[in-house]
Amino acid sequence: MGTAYAKCYDPTGARHGIPTYPWRLAPDGLATRRQLRARGLRPGGQPVVAQVLVYTRHGRQRVAYLYRRADAKPVRPMTSRKWGALALAMLARRTCPQCGITYGHCIPRSLGICVLCAYPEPSTPATEQEFTQ
Repeated sequence: MGTAYAKCYDPTGARHGIPTYPWRLAPDGLATRRQLRARGLRPGGQPVVAQVLVYTRHGRQRVAYLYRRADAKPVRPMTSRKWGALALAMLARRTCPQCGITYGHCIPRSLGICVLCAYPEPSTPATEQEFTQ
């Protein structure tokens, strides 16, 4: 086992407090939130059972918490009110607060307004003369 894997391998939880495994070496029966969601499940209030540690190239440590698949509950179905609230939230993300235009994509959060409002085309003297004549 390599040095990077040795740092992450702690099945007893003595070093990290909970059982810790390297990337792709967690035991069967455990899954992350995303893996549970892909199967139509959710953690359902159960505590974290273990974790997967990954050390990146930059020396940072990334953690993914693991839950028991056997204790997971099915995902709650979306109600019509939840669908409506989600549709309104997405409409708000696609509408520019300054000009009021609704786009087919979400406006950039970094700008807070649409690109056309954030960067209006500067008028040149030649175009101003064309409109005044």
